[in-house]
Amino acid sequence: MISALSSAALPHLRPASTPTSHAASGLQPVAADTANAATSGFRIDLSQVKPLSGAKMISAADDPVLHDLMATNWLIAQGANAPQSVVADDAPENTYAQVKVDGRVVATLYNGGSSTMTNAAAANIGKLEDPPGLAGPDLAQWRADQYAARLGGTVEKASTAITQAQWTPRESRSTAYSRQQLDAAFQAMLAEGQKASAQRQSSYPASRTQAGTSADFSA
Repeated sequence: MISALSSAALPHLRPASTPTSHAASGLQPVAADTANAATSGFRIDLSQVKPLSGAKMISAADDPVLHDLMATNWLIAQGANAPQSVVADDAPENTYAQVKVDGRVVATLYNGGSSTMTNAAAANIGKLEDPPGLAGPDLAQWRADQYAARLGGTVEKASTAITQAQWTPRESRSTAYSRQQLDAAFQAMLAEGQKASAQRQSSYPASRTQAGTSADFSA
């Protein structure tokens, strides 16, 4: 008798893999109510929203600091992207001399005064302060002599070496632009942006037409 009552009181367990019907069981989904309950605390009372007073849209052209910053960055980018017609300082044709130890090149000097060397040579030379005001071939000669003395090597002057009188210092690129340069750069930047925008807009209808193109195969 007790076993019969226990069996009658226990609910019927259905395997998890067996589909159930909400209509048949009389149960209603609660996911939507749960989601509504969870988000109900984040509703915005539109009656409390007030428009901003005194706010106005401004452009970069109206902000002198932003105007000049954007123009300066544009000029720097244009200079970096411009083709370089000047030969690099460490190009082979700018070699001034080589320092050799036991017949092996350990350092190369260039007409502009710059130099390259092996890691071992740099470790042996250590810290070396250049004389103030020395530049170009004169600096290259001074460095070559110092390297050779510290490494116990010899200096071999290259056929491409030039004299101090023949050397022309490179012009340094200045980022101090005039008012005319900044204003012209800003206008050129705007024109470039407008051109790119017009190209994107003109290509949009064409791409949309291609995407929606259909063919008639009824024939």
